[in-house]
Order: sequence, then structure tokens, then C-alpha cells
Amino acid sequence: MSVDDPIQAFGGQIQKLINGQDLTRAESYAMFRQVLDDAQPDLQQGAFLAALAAKGETPEEIAGAWQAIFELDTVRAQDNLGAPLVENSGTGMDSLKTFNVSSAAAVVAAAGGIRMARHGARALTSTCGTVDLLEAVGVDVECDVPTVARSIRRAGIGLFNGMSPKIHPRALARILGQIRFGSTLNIAASLASPCRPTHGLRGVYAEALIGPATAVMKEIGYQRALVVHGFDADGRRGMDELSTLGESRVREIAVDGTETSWTLTPEEVGLPRRRYAEIAATGDKQTEAVRFLQTVAGTEKGGCEEITSLNAGALFYLVDQSPTLADGVRQARALIREGEALRKLVQWVGVQADADGEGIQRLKAVAECAGLGPVVAGHL
Repeated sequence: MSVDDPIQAFGGQIQKLINGQDLTRAESYAMFRQVLDDAQPDLQQGAFLAALAAKGETPEEIAGAWQAIFELDTVRAQDNLGAPLVENSGTGMDSLKTFNVSSAAAVVAAAGGIRMARHGARALTSTCGTVDLLEAVGVDVECDVPTVARSIRRAGIGLFNGMSPKIHPRALARILGQIRFGSTLNIAASLASPCRPTHGLRGVYAEALIGPATAVMKEIGYQRALVVHGFDADGRRGMDELSTLGESRVREIAVDGTETSWTLTPEEVGLPRRRYAEIAATGDKQTEAVRFLQTVAGTEKGGCEEITSLNAGALFYLVDQSPTLADGVRQARALIREGEALRKLVQWVGVQADADGEGIQRLKAVAECAGLGPVVAGHL
């Protein structure tokens, strides 16, 4: 880019994207550096993010964005949290908005001994994102990186708030606080975790993104990964989770770096097909918090428990704790039904807690609404 007129040079790169041309990783990195430095007018920054998403991002463009965010705007965890260290998240922007499957699955996986290092955000294209939901049930989502690292060590699970200046102090909080559309940041920023997980289950909002997301995860050092996209019964609409409504497409990275693609149906892992209405997002944070708690506690016993078990089962398979995905699903359902998942959630809220104890009070209030007050109180 010309140093004589950086605004014009940046606009020229945007025009390339509008014309359908791809950026190199270095070009993407340089442009995202300018966005993170707030070195371009807001209109140019927004146009860049929109043009890149509209064209469709290449792995090199996503990797360049990730590199800029990780290098310039991510507080690093100093603790050695060991391996396997697992993250699971979706990109958002999918057409099938569901209850927060990935958060429920992460709690179940942690109850089974997997160390979960989550990195999420508040809702951008929905009404209740990961951070919104977990805040509602008592997790302190405004804490710093050392506090989250301590939670991962002690409780086996922690959440880095991708929209907090304590995690990304330079720019992400500013950018994500201003936009309400999906962008490259849905993938690149969510991969910029302070602790560099070794294993990942990543849901993407479109089947076409499975390949690019897999390539990016491989390039930035994931040892093992599953990249997934699930469909409804007729295969027309999709979700950034493994689906119990219809088929799911999966791309797997093995420890030796080899990749395989496969299709999964609910029946293959012993689950029935469900209707979308049973797992659809309600749009109300309090309702979602109650349903989340009931699902983790095993009192829901329906579509939410089943899709949670499917995605938690994939995590057990990912870390070789279950030889097959079907075995992982059975392990997940047992942890839910035996009360271990709820016990883990209560422990997590107690460890990743705010100083004034408001988180515990939020958890108790949701538990009362969910009919689980005495059970939760017994774990405190």
C-alpha cells in the first residue's frame, strides 16, 4: 500500500474485494492492522469488513486477520495450561438459531475431565450469545485473563470474553461493539484465544466455510480439530453445530495432519431426529438461561439434551476419550443424567466468580425459576 495516501490505498484494496479479487495473507494482515489501530475512517473500516465477508474469505485472508488480532490485540495467558486444551465455539451468522448448544456441551465435557478454554462473545447476529447466556447463569464474564486461566486450572473450564477490553484491549471491544453483522471476525477473532488451545470443535455458518476454517486452524497450530456444519431435515438451512435435525458435514484433522471429510446423521450415534422448534432460540435471555440450566441438569430430557450430548460427545471423541462419536454421546448423556454436568457448572460459577458474589445470586435466581433451587444449593 502507498504510504503517500493510506486512505486511498486502503480504499483500493477494498475495491479489489468488491471486484471479487482475493488478498494475500500479508495484505489481509496489513489491512487488519490498520483496522485495529483505528488508522482508517469508520466508513472505510466497515466497508472493508463488509466487502471481505460478501466476497467470501479465503484461508489466507482469515489467517491474516487472526495473526493481526493475536499479535496486536490479545492479552496472552502466562500459565501453561497443558494439553489437550480444548475450545468449542460456533461462528454465529447461521440461519438456524438454536439455544446455546456449545456452552452446554462445554460444561458436559468439562464434567468428563476435558479442559475447556472457551472464547466467546455477546450476541451480534442473534439475541443471546455465549457471553450473554453464561453471564445470566452467574459466570463472571468481565474478568481478566489470569482469572480465566485460574478457572481453567481449578474447574477445568473458563471463558474469555472476546468483547472485553481486559482480553482484547486495543480494538476488538470497539469494533464488535459497533457492528451488528457477521464478518471475518466471527472466525478470526474467535480463534484469537489468549491461551492457544490445542484441540478445537468449530461450527461454521455455511458448508462452504468448512474447508477454509479447517485450513486456518491447521495453519495456526491446532493439533486436532473437527469443523462442522449441521442441516435441518430437508438440508436447506444450517447451523454452526452438529445437528439432530438432519445431516451434518464434518472435516477432521488428525494428529498426524491428515484430513478426512464425512457426513453424520443422528441415527448413527443412537439419537432420533428432532424438530427445529424443540431447540430453536427463544430470543429471551432469561428463558434461555432457564432452559440451559435444565438441560445441563438433565431435567429437560428432550431435544436440547440430545443435541448437547451429540456436540459434547464430539469433544470426547476429539480428545480420544471415547473411541467413537457414538460412545462419546453415551458418555455425555450419562454425565448429564447423573448430575455431574450441573455440579461442574456450579463449580465453574464459584471459581470464575465476581468479587461481590452477584454471580452466585444470579445462578440461584435462575435455579429457582428452573425448579432446581434445592439441587443447586446443595452443590454450593
